[in-house]
Amino acid sequence: MLGPVILAASRSDRMRRLISAAPVTKQVVDRFIPGETVDDIVPIIEELTGRGLELTMDVVGEDITSPEQAAAARDAYLALVDRLKELQLGERVEMSVKLSMFGQALEGGHELALANVRPVVEAAAAIGTTVTLDAEDHTTLDSMFAIHEALREDHPQTGCVIQAYLFRTEADARRLAANGSRVRLVKGAYKEPAEVAHQQKHEIDKAYVRILKVLMEGEGYPMIGSHDPRLISIAQELARKAGRKPDEYEFQMLYGIRGEEHLRLAAEGHRMRVYTAYGTDWYGYFMRRLAEKPANLRFFVRSMLTKG
Repeated sequence: MLGPVILAASRSDRMRRLISAAPVTKQVVDRFIPGETVDDIVPIIEELTGRGLELTMDVVGEDITSPEQAAAARDAYLALVDRLKELQLGERVEMSVKLSMFGQALEGGHELALANVRPVVEAAAAIGTTVTLDAEDHTTLDSMFAIHEALREDHPQTGCVIQAYLFRTEADARRLAANGSRVRLVKGAYKEPAEVAHQQKHEIDKAYVRILKVLMEGEGYPMIGSHDPRLISIAQELARKAGRKPDEYEFQMLYGIRGEEHLRLAAEGHRMRVYTAYGTDWYGYFMRRLAEKPANLRFFVRSMLTKG
């Protein structure tokens, strides 16, 4: 399987240099990451919301090595909030954050990440939107869930992400569903050992359905993070059986993948949110997009061979 190989490459400085230097890389990266600055991304926000879609914005960057870099990440999100306020789009655009960007892996990282993300959550709430905490590798999750619980004390709309391939996730889903959380369910995009995660696609898919059923039958707000047509269809059926109205759950897909499906779901009356990333530190995010789906990798390789 190429996925684990690509995920290993996402941690390689040598591969980072090689891929970043390839002439075709930027135009391929633009498929998934349509800008580097807030100014770059504003036209994308306006276009997508104008077409009936909602967004969640991710300022990419994970390799934080100092408190100063973590503070800069916080400030980048605060700048985004300011622009959303100017655009009067707070109710249509939320934010997704990786706590690694806020210093989680540094000494005293749990407290540092909480201190950095809290003002972002507060600023988001002030303009009528919210923040979702992205899940990263399994070693970070206890800290992420603890920060999620702390933020929800004052801002209960704060969301979090759970990953179907981890063995622990069904229990996490039951706890989160019982306490009314906003939860995005994804398959998972990190290289995890067999001791903690399913390794085969069919096992991950079965786990996804089991966990989604828990969320749909619970008290929270499920967010279906998938491009898989079969899982989308199953999600619709589970929502129907659970008696959920269209505004009581939503679909989420990545910018640059299945754009026509985004519009189709929105036209049918579903809440459809596009996960849209921007920023200069794009490498790790981009490599996980390649690892998630063979078609993405084929697209990249074909582009390098024909235009490099």
